[in-house]
Order: sequence, then C-alpha cells, then structure tokens
Amino acid sequence: MATQKGVTRREFLKRTTAGVVIGSALPTILPKRVFGANDRVNIAMIGIRGQGGSHLRGFGKIPDVHIKTICDVDENLFPERLKDIQERFGYQPGTEHDMRRVFDDPDIDAVTFATPNHWHALGTIWACQAKKHVYVEKPASHSIWEGRQMVHAARANNVLVQVGFQNRSRRNTMAAMKFIHDGNLGEVFMGRGLCFKPRLDIGRYADGPLEEGESFSLRTNGSGSMPSYTRSYLDKVHYDLWMGPARERPFNRNRFHYNWHWNWEYGNGDTGNQGPHQFDVGRWGLNKHEYPIKVSSKGGYFVYDSAQNTPNTQISVFEYADGTIFEFGTRGLLTNAEGEVKIGNIFYGSEGWLEIDAGGNWKTFFGPKGKPGPNSEAIEEEASDALNTVGTGVGGHYGNFIHAVQSGKQEDLNCDIEVGHLSSALAHLGNISYRLGRELTFDGRRETFVGDEEADGLLRREAYREPYVVPDLS
Repeated sequence: MATQKGVTRREFLKRTTAGVVIGSALPTILPKRVFGANDRVNIAMIGIRGQGGSHLRGFGKIPDVHIKTICDVDENLFPERLKDIQERFGYQPGTEHDMRRVFDDPDIDAVTFATPNHWHALGTIWACQAKKHVYVEKPASHSIWEGRQMVHAARANNVLVQVGFQNRSRRNTMAAMKFIHDGNLGEVFMGRGLCFKPRLDIGRYADGPLEEGESFSLRTNGSGSMPSYTRSYLDKVHYDLWMGPARERPFNRNRFHYNWHWNWEYGNGDTGNQGPHQFDVGRWGLNKHEYPIKVSSKGGYFVYDSAQNTPNTQISVFEYADGTIFEFGTRGLLTNAEGEVKIGNIFYGSEGWLEIDAGGNWKTFFGPKGKPGPNSEAIEEEASDALNTVGTGVGGHYGNFIHAVQSGKQEDLNCDIEVGHLSSALAHLGNISYRLGRELTFDGRRETFVGDEEADGLLRREAYREPYVVPDLS
C-alpha cells in the first residue's frame, strides 16, 4: 500500500524511527544530586486518589524508582494505597498530609502532582524552589499566568518539570505527528479536537459539615467510586490545605473529590480537564509553537440543573497568524462521533485527513472518495525495535521523566513545562472567551489580550489566600 505521496508503508515505518522528538538543543540540568544512568530515584507522590493511583502503579514498576512518600490532604486514602504498594512492590512508603513536609526531605529527588488544578502551579513552584524535579498532571496550571510562573521556577532553579501529556511518549502518536509533518496530508489547513465525554448531573448540596450520623455518597460525573461522607470521614480531611490558593469557603461535597473539576475556582471544566490532551495533540499536529491570535468560544450548561458552573457543551475556534484554524468541541451530553472518534483529533490537509483517538490509534483517508491510507495498525504489525523504544524510555511518559532526571538533560523530556504550558493555555484561552461571551485577540509574545483589561483580569486568580500565594517570578 502506498500513500498519496507515493511512500510505501515499509518506507514510512523506516522514516518514523528517526527524528520523532522535535526540539532544539537545551542545556544540561545540574540537579542537587547527580545521577548515574541506573541510580535509584526517590520520589514522592502528592495527590493519590484518581490519577494519583496511576502514578503509584506506573512509577512504582520502573526499576530505578523508589516511592519514598505518599502525600494527600485526605488521610482516609492512605490505608488502601499503602496496601496496594506493599502488594505490588514489597514495601511501604511514608505518609504526609502537607506537601511542604515532602519538600523538606533532602532524600527526595522528584515529586509527582495529581492534585486539583488550582494546586498545580504553587505545588510545582514550591517543589522547584526545594530543588526537586517535578512531574505535574494536565493541565499544567489553573491559569495562563500561573503556567508562566511555573516555567520561570523551573528555569531559575535548574530543575526538570514534565507535564502529563502522555501522548508525547506514545510511539503511535509520535508516528502520526511525523506522518503529518512530513507532508503526507499535503497542506494542513485545519485541525479539530474532540472531547465528547458523557458527564452526569452532579446535583446540589448545602454547604457545611454533615450532621452527626448523616451519610451521603456523592454523585459524580467522572469515573471511579466516591466515598460515603460522614463527619468521621471529614475528621481526616485537611480541608484548609485542600482549598490552598482559593478563597476560604465552607466544605461542600461538590467542591471536593472529582467534582471540583466543574467549579471555576478549582477546575477548568472538561475543556480544561480531558481537553488539554487533545489541545496538545492538535497544536503538535499543526506544528504550532506559538499562540493563536484570535479565539472565540460559545456554549452553555444544558439539560441539568446542578451546582456545576462550567459548560457541558462548548465550541472554541482558534485562528493562527497564517490563517490556520483549530476547532475544539466539548460535548458532555449524548452525541455522535466524528468519523470514528469521540475523544481525539482530526487533521485536514489538501490531500486527505487523519483521525487519531485518545489512545494514539490513527487512520488516514485520501482523495475525494476517502481511500484508506497508512494507519497505526500497520505500524503495530511491522514495527521495528527502534520504533518500539524511540523517545519513550522504559515505562512510557513516566519512564521518560525518570530517564531525563537520571541524564540531567532537559532535551530528554518529551513534554517540558514550556511545551505543556503552551498547550494548556489553549484551554484557558477558550474558557476566557466563553466566560466573556466574545471573540478575543491575543498577543502571545506578552501573554496578554489586546486592548481588553476585562479579559486580562481572567489570566490569573484575582487574589490568592495567604499563605498559599503563587509568587510573581517574572
């Protein structure tokens, strides 16, 4: 089988084994401790529920990693996680509820963050200032300004910060990006990001603690089970630490585990939850290393009546200086797929188009009749050893981070904080336009809007709560 450009499948496979990681030479990091190629890396994990469980399982199985500490403001989570680590890896780490005690430990080399979004920036900055390397989940930050301070912190303290865009370390996704960048779709003029993920009604709950003997399991429009909240459960929750940089408010079940995603104070809606993965792939495929100049976003919260204040339906359109368009659709209600994709991306070129799902599986189609072309299944069938390992290291994206920590080379990171910040900022730009209800013009060089003080006011939190203040490091 040949592509429209006359490249055979075998020739394409050979080409994808070289040069898939794009970036200029970057300086070698000089960490507090210099590692050998196989030296053990002591890590602490901050945030152990949900995605934090993936961190425990993923990092824990890497041979050179030792989980020294797990940290969470909800101490109810410790027994199950300790049991899991003991059964999987044969030891038990220490526990902390306050991340600041983690940063005080000189034996910890790196930390991972799977906290709510509003803690990503401050936690990362504190860790950088303590000379710890950082793996932080998507989106990199809660706001554009916070993301830039994270970049400053990483550079000023000479440490590595990787953002959890796992597609950057998936060989199928890297091969798809290489296919696009090699011109096989012709002139690529538009991309689409799709976040079509059903989300349920989260209901409404009164603020304040539960009455003695009262118990209620939270409805969630995310995955995973929720605890049964009782007063005794909350006795082991450090809620002031959970609020952190956000304003002080009474406890509410919809402002805690998982459902914080749907509150602007802590989360960024699904455009800024699942969406950042597809924003990153979209920007990568379009080969855009700069900001768009215009953004427009519309939508709303439809069907349900709940405490959610982020949209469950949203359409965002980004225009780049050269006219390239990137569209992004967020749909949390019943919907059809586009092509065969509900969560993923579509890229359109003058010769054909490419569809890729959230797991990196992709297909191409060419000509007026949409003739099938190369796809990820072909790569799986004929993949070389080089393609299996290039750019990822052992353990995928987690392993890539550990490999970079051991090498001390920023260029070994598949998703450095600058890359992750730029992709996360697209979600923030779309949400700002949505919240203001108008098209906005953005100056990417200054990371401010053009002649719009109201929009600039949403580039960062209006006020931070002492002592959880994100510092201005510019």
